[in-house]
Amino acid sequence: MLFSLHKQATTTPKIRAAIQASSEPAWQVAERYGISEQTVWKWRNRDDVHDRSHTPHRLQTTLTPAQEAVAVALRKALLLPLADLLAVVREFLNPHVSRSGLDRCLRRHGVGNLQALKPTDPKPAHGSFKACEPGYLHIDIKYLPQMADEERRRYLFVAIPRPAGHCAAMSRKGPGDAVGLRAHLSGADRGQCPPLPARPRARRPDEDHPGADPLSGHCCAMPCRAVDNGKAFTDRLFGLRKRSPTGQHEFDLLCADLGIEHRLAPPMRPQTNGMVERFNGRIEDVLQSHPFHSGEDLEQTLLRYVHLYNSQLPQSVLKGRSPVEALKDWQRQRPELLRKRVYNHAGRDT
Repeated sequence: MLFSLHKQATTTPKIRAAIQASSEPAWQVAERYGISEQTVWKWRNRDDVHDRSHTPHRLQTTLTPAQEAVAVALRKALLLPLADLLAVVREFLNPHVSRSGLDRCLRRHGVGNLQALKPTDPKPAHGSFKACEPGYLHIDIKYLPQMADEERRRYLFVAIPRPAGHCAAMSRKGPGDAVGLRAHLSGADRGQCPPLPARPRARRPDEDHPGADPLSGHCCAMPCRAVDNGKAFTDRLFGLRKRSPTGQHEFDLLCADLGIEHRLAPPMRPQTNGMVERFNGRIEDVLQSHPFHSGEDLEQTLLRYVHLYNSQLPQSVLKGRSPVEALKDWQRQRPELLRKRVYNHAGRDT
């Protein structure tokens, strides 16, 4: 059994028990163990053999309970630092109070931390994306690790419709693969991306027109895609201002040919494209938690996850529905908005 002894203790629990059990005079017991008679009488008057707390039972303070209550009230009301509060207490309450004594008083009453007493401004709540009809897509690129059997790394094109759905397309080439983006935009990949609206709907005069925020307002003027400022999507790098746009970027021309409004997210504001960023985080969790043996294994795992996410996993933002179920509801309510039947199967239509 372990005992906690005072560092200057001259006896052990066994000696103390022997002192309590002995009937010899105190001076004989003191001589036997090399202690004083006061120590013998101390342990004979106790019922246990353990050290007691050496904390003083009386607080060494010059403040009365009433003065302490006033000092604590001043601390809470005026939010005074310790030096200023000490000057006030010495001037009006007790001229003999010390700085350490006042600090201990404040700590005992739970007001020692001045920063904790100051009111904190509530953090602004994260705003939600405005509801809109199908046709508004957030697009980004997710960099994938290069497998041992691959010569080049892969890139995951992620596209998320605003109302519902999460979709992705794999590419073996670099992020500038305009062919893959063309298939992604035109809806050629079955189940990879929802179809475009059949025709753009005219904007009503009372509707808000998108302002400085490229993701604000309704996406009803025309089908639109909001992407980040990556070189795979545009050369309008307005966040860098290093060069003027050429107007000949493949993705910009592709959007113009398809009648798509191509908006860019503001620089240094990833939360504006937060839907894609959140899905990229989910993909990163899959990459970190699964061992992959080849590039084919990586591709099939991500395709299974995307299929499961689209068709099986309910989303709270979609009121407990999966993305495919939400798009099917849109198709039942507004069939003129969708060109093709909503499904979630891999492969191409043509």
